[in-house]
Amino acid sequence: MANPSAPGFDGLRLRHWRPELRADGSLVLRFDRADAPVNAFSQEALVELAQALERIALEPPKALVVASGKASGFIAGADLKEFQEFDRKGTVNDAIRRGQDVFQTLATLRIPTVAAIHGFCMGGGTEIALACRYRVASNDAATRIGLPEVQLGIFPGWGGSARLPQLVGAPAAMDMMLTGRALSAKAARGIGLVDQVVAPDQLIDAAAALALRGIQRPFKQRALAWASNVGIARRLLAPQMAKQVARKAKKDHYPAPYALISTWQRSGGGSIRARLDAERRAVVKLAGSSTARNLIRIYFLTERMKALGKGDSGISRVHVVGAGVMGGDIAAFAAYKGFDVTLQDREQRFIDGAMQRAQALFEKRVKDESKRPAVAARLKSDLNGDGVTNADLVIEAIIENPEAKRALYQSVEPRLKSDALLTTNTSSIPLDELRPHIARPAQFAGLHYFNPVAQMPLVEIIRHDGMTPETERRLAAFCKALGKFPVPVAGTPGFLVNRVLFPYMLEAATAYAEGIPGPAIDKVAVKFGMPMGPIELLDTVGLDVAASVGKELAPFLGLEVPAALATVEAGKRGKKDGQGIYRWENGKAVKPELPSGYTTPEDLEDRLILPLLNEAVACLHDGVVSDADLLDAGVIFGTGFAPFRGGPIQHIRATGADVLLARLEALRAKYGQRFAPRAGWQAAALREPVA
Repeated sequence: MANPSAPGFDGLRLRHWRPELRADGSLVLRFDRADAPVNAFSQEALVELAQALERIALEPPKALVVASGKASGFIAGADLKEFQEFDRKGTVNDAIRRGQDVFQTLATLRIPTVAAIHGFCMGGGTEIALACRYRVASNDAATRIGLPEVQLGIFPGWGGSARLPQLVGAPAAMDMMLTGRALSAKAARGIGLVDQVVAPDQLIDAAAALALRGIQRPFKQRALAWASNVGIARRLLAPQMAKQVARKAKKDHYPAPYALISTWQRSGGGSIRARLDAERRAVVKLAGSSTARNLIRIYFLTERMKALGKGDSGISRVHVVGAGVMGGDIAAFAAYKGFDVTLQDREQRFIDGAMQRAQALFEKRVKDESKRPAVAARLKSDLNGDGVTNADLVIEAIIENPEAKRALYQSVEPRLKSDALLTTNTSSIPLDELRPHIARPAQFAGLHYFNPVAQMPLVEIIRHDGMTPETERRLAAFCKALGKFPVPVAGTPGFLVNRVLFPYMLEAATAYAEGIPGPAIDKVAVKFGMPMGPIELLDTVGLDVAASVGKELAPFLGLEVPAALATVEAGKRGKKDGQGIYRWENGKAVKPELPSGYTTPEDLEDRLILPLLNEAVACLHDGVVSDADLLDAGVIFGTGFAPFRGGPIQHIRATGADVLLARLEALRAKYGQRFAPRAGWQAAALREPVA
């Protein structure tokens, strides 16, 4: 109901908006979506906003402040579940037009308007702020302002792309929209997106005061905004922007950034109505693409994985055994994320190397130099393993040798606290091989990170029959605190990610051994949408690590490891040695040129990708994960599998299971039994309709 202190709203039933008239004559209109912990624009909320703005136009206050009624933040954007429903019904155009019309009504009010931003302000939240005349933001660290729609396969469609370039200039605006990067309040103030930054407790007062007195933006900002949007500037800047985007994303795979650039180039200098119409037409077209549908699906998968980590993990002190690349980086990242960490190895020199790498991570990630010493102090060298007795979580990250791991557990477990968790970072060893002699199997699990630890977003939580649900929940909550996505998987060889990835990498190694050049193999995989080619990936993870995983997985999968991968020369393990299949300089692979006139075999893509899909089907059939959605999420975030394709199972659905089965049979006839279809290809999950 309307607040009785806000005249003019009598009889107007508002579920999602709260009007409050201030003594200074300004009206604060708070968005407080009913029955939801977070503000996200539904069509109902937009209709109500339109009604409220109509009343405001009839009986205008001295100024209007748009604010949030939620402590959690300003506005997260549009309701994506509702957006998916509009896509299914074919009514996206109507939904986008309504948002544009409501925000345009706000923009044309004859009174000063200001957005009071605290906490997250994303997508539609930023777009309603742009429709206001001014913007004030709190200086709280949680305040982040962004337009991340490109990450969902679209671009801002409620006026964001039409207004932002005119406000802050095209270079800053397009960078913000093309990357989806969120800005702090200070950074937003720096580009002119925000007019004032204040303390949270001063936000509403400051916003009202600014609206009532007004402000003249700096001449430099106004001049840049005008000059960067004129026709000649758009013609010059647009190709440069497209060239920069092309370095990271192919147009066929991710059309949204290219459509944004093209729309701005063609109509960025027109009237607001022309810009809005061009924006709407382009976004409606993108919304119907498979890329947008898959990326929005992936967004919901990430939300599902985050929800696995509900509650408190009960973990504050972490002890890591093994200071190699994985163990050292696991320890450093946990310290960076706020945990007290002790790092143990059999020799101090290994710990010292890990501590040096940790310092490099802290220097890169902790921008405020004054805070680095406190972060670094959370990571302590612990040659004797004294941290075991106080640890809430112990992570073993030693060599991939079952006997060595079991011996370590026998020495560590008796020293653990009663509620401490013991975990292994093994990449492929079944947990049933590691459980013997463990006294408390209920508190033992796998916690499998991926390299590089600071960048890869996935952690597999490896189950076994004796593990309790509470152990899984605590580990999921720990992963969430690290900013990682947890995926619970069965403790069979290779778990999910390595089991799916290994046949793909093994086939690449086989093709290489046959004489197909590494760069040709990599090029085919990247063209499919993988983040890097499998030969480069083998070098990156280390040929020694690949050989170790192969030794464990090949017999289980019935595959053979090529001699070149089974025997690794000392000093030629890949990227970490500067030499592997490729030579490495400054962290980058130096790939030889393809022979003149070389033609890549036509079936190479199928040879690489179908083994991965085949094993994904087998994993789903074997219950390695609970369902197809989690399988797709795990493979995307654990391997980088082409996100725009939606994951292996979604790709099978889109292409057709029977079509892919026929291709597998053709490969089996030509290359042998390793391409035989695995069990599970007749599952209903592979034949569900693609939205």
